[in-house]
Amino acid sequence: MLDLWGMEKVNFLDRSITAREVIFVLAAILCLTPVVSPPIALVMGLVIAQWVGHPYIHLNHRATHILLQVSVVGLGFGMDIHSAAKAGGSGLWLTVAAIAGTLGTGVLLGRLFRLDKKTAYLVSAGTAICGGSAIAALSPVIKAEEKQVSVALGIVFILNSAALFIFPAVGHLMHLSQDQFGLWSAIAIHDTSSVVGAAGRYGSEALQVATTVKLARALWIIPVAFLSMFIFKHKGARPRIPWFIGLFVLAMVAHTYIPGIQLMSHYVVTTAHAGLTLTLFLIGSGLSKKVLVSVGVRPLVQGVILWLIIAALSLWAVVAIG
Repeated sequence: MLDLWGMEKVNFLDRSITAREVIFVLAAILCLTPVVSPPIALVMGLVIAQWVGHPYIHLNHRATHILLQVSVVGLGFGMDIHSAAKAGGSGLWLTVAAIAGTLGTGVLLGRLFRLDKKTAYLVSAGTAICGGSAIAALSPVIKAEEKQVSVALGIVFILNSAALFIFPAVGHLMHLSQDQFGLWSAIAIHDTSSVVGAAGRYGSEALQVATTVKLARALWIIPVAFLSMFIFKHKGARPRIPWFIGLFVLAMVAHTYIPGIQLMSHYVVTTAHAGLTLTLFLIGSGLSKKVLVSVGVRPLVQGVILWLIIAALSLWAVVAIG
């Protein structure tokens, strides 16, 4: 990291601000414009993380968490509840099989690589359910330490970054339909932000299928959290329930049945897409060299192998069912 970014200061409204802050804020504002796509926003964040530095890193996780949830709810104002229910139902059996298979395989890989039990479990749950949200929800349940949570989050965010570029390319190479790609990305990509980013690049139908199936998948945080209490014998802990999913459903209901909402839905959805692009920028800017180094080789190998298995098997299943 270059020290000069933190040392050069300008006076702005009687407050000294660093060049690092100016660069970061300008890049964030640019991400809210149509000029910057989700993949470009992610790359911008990664560049800033490596060469400039995140001036507000202590706020990054919380800001990303809130912005992602608000943006996902905003997407609901552009979706029809009937189409979404049909899409969610079509991927239910595949979602259940993927979650169970991923959790089981992840635990076995953790033992094979002699990983810390809680770290391996968080990586597995993040891969199986919904990335960072699952890790954040389950970490207090299993009483994970900060280092274990950081490693799991680092692995998930690294693989999410790769998925944003790899999945659309594979989808076009395999000539997947909009529905097929939406279902595949919802099952095989960890975090909601990257699912939406990848599916949005593929098409509007893919985005609707992916968002609905992904959020249905996220609901599995609740039963898995209660199961985790017994596995780790922490019965007094409480999971963090993803209440924003309920707001997403209400947004879809409003869009479907309230004419006045439909008139403004375009503007809300456009704003939501901008929010998700900014979310990806924040995720990228949080992946500093320190975070990347702290992950370690063996947990990363576990995460990569697990991700490749679920991606390959779910792709095969999606193609097989047509």
